[in-house]
Amino acid sequence: MRFSDLDGKRVGVWGLGRETRSFARQLTERLPRAPLAVVVREDSSDTATEPQWEGAAVVGPEDAVAALSGCDVLVRSPGVSIHKPELQELAAHGIATTTATALWIAERRGRNVIAVTGTKGKSTTAALLAHLLSSERVTHLAGNIGLPALDLLDVPVAEWVVLELSSYQIADLRQGPQVAAITNLYREHLDWHRSEDAYRREKLRLFSLPGVIGCAYPPRFPDVEAAVAVCPRRVPFGVQSGWHVTDDGTVAHGDGTVLAQGDLPLRGPHNALNLCAALAAIEAAGLPRTRLPDALERVVPLPHRLQTVFDRDGVEWIDDSISTTPESSLAAIAAFPERPVVLIAGGMDRDQDYAELARAAAEREVVLVVLPVTGSRLADAARDAGLGEDRIIAADAMEDAVEAARRRATPGAVVLLSPAAPSFNSYRNFEERGDHFASLAVRAP
Repeated sequence: MRFSDLDGKRVGVWGLGRETRSFARQLTERLPRAPLAVVVREDSSDTATEPQWEGAAVVGPEDAVAALSGCDVLVRSPGVSIHKPELQELAAHGIATTTATALWIAERRGRNVIAVTGTKGKSTTAALLAHLLSSERVTHLAGNIGLPALDLLDVPVAEWVVLELSSYQIADLRQGPQVAAITNLYREHLDWHRSEDAYRREKLRLFSLPGVIGCAYPPRFPDVEAAVAVCPRRVPFGVQSGWHVTDDGTVAHGDGTVLAQGDLPLRGPHNALNLCAALAAIEAAGLPRTRLPDALERVVPLPHRLQTVFDRDGVEWIDDSISTTPESSLAAIAAFPERPVVLIAGGMDRDQDYAELARAAAEREVVLVVLPVTGSRLADAARDAGLGEDRIIAADAMEDAVEAARRRATPGAVVLLSPAAPSFNSYRNFEERGDHFASLAVRAP
C-alpha cells in the first residue's frame, strides 16, 4: 500500500509519535479526501491538539477496536506492536495495518533506498553511510534517525535515501528497499515481539521483501546468513575478503585498502565494524567507493553513543545511554582497553543474560556501580565471575551513582554510563537518562 493509495479512504492512527505526526500532516496537506477519522492515544501523556488532528475522534486503547472498526486503514506508530490483541482483532475484521514509513517506501518502490537495521549500531551505521554518500551525491537521512520518511515525499527518486529501520517497522513491511544492511542480531525487544524467535524472524524478513537486490551483512550470525541468501547481490563484512577490523584496530579490505586507527572518527572496535557495514552497503548498492579517509572528515559521535560529556582532573565522563543490551555495554568497555573503567549500569529488566558482561567486568577489574532494576542481577553475576565486593557499589538513583563514580574514579579513568538495559523504569527514554547523567557529571565537584 502506497501513501497515494489512501486517497478517498477512511484512516485511523494508533499512537502519537514523531512518525504518525508526520503522517497526519502529510495526509492533511496532500490527501484532503482521506479524512483522519480516529486517533488512538497509547496513554494519557499523548496529546492530539495540533491542527492535523482536528475532526478526528480521540480515544484510548480500551475503545480502539470499536472506534477503528469503521476505518479502511490503520496507520500505527512503530511502538504499537502488531501482536497486540486489538490489532489482531482489527486484522480479522479486514482492516489493513501499516506504518508511515511503509507507505513512503511503497510510494517510492524502494528505489535508491538503503535501509539499515540491527539490534545495535544501526543509527551510527546509518549516519556514517549517509555522511559517506553525501560526499559524492545528494543523500538524505531518514527513519529512526533524521527526518520521518514521509517528509521526503517530494525527494526525487534519483537522490539516495539512507533509512534506519527498527524491527517494529519491518514486522509488517510489504515493500523492501533497494539495499538492506544489518549490523548484528542479539536478544532484544521481547516485550514487543513476544519471543526471541519472533524478534529475529520479523527483523530478518527485511531481506526477502520485494525490491531488495543488494544486502550487506555480518556472516557470523547463522540466521542472518540464511536470510540474505535470497538477495541477488550479497556483500559480507567483518570477513577477510571484504571490509573488516584487523587485530590492531584498523579497518581494511581484502583488496589491500587500509584505514589506520588515526583515520577512524569514532571510538571502539564496534564502531570500526559499523564503518565496515556502511562501506559494505555502498558496495552492495553498486556505487563507487567514496574517497577515503577524506570522506570521513567531520564525523562526530551521535548523542548518547560513547559521547564525552565532561572531562576534568584526568577523568573522562562518557554517556553511552543508548546501550540497552549487554552486548553493547561489552563493546563500550572494549573501546577503552588501556584505561580504568567505572561502569554505571542497570535499568528495566528485559530478561537479558549478563554472564558475559559480568566476566568482562571481572577481567577488566572495573568498578561497577549498579542501578535498579537489573543492576542487582549484574552485580550477582559479577561476583560469580570473580569481581571483588569492594568494586561493586549499589546505588538507588543516578545521583547516587554519579557521586559514587566520582569518589572511585582515579586520574586517567573513564566513568562510563553504559547501562546494558532500557531506561523505562526510571526515565521516559534513553535520551533523558543520558541527559540526566551528563548534567550530574558536569556538576560533580
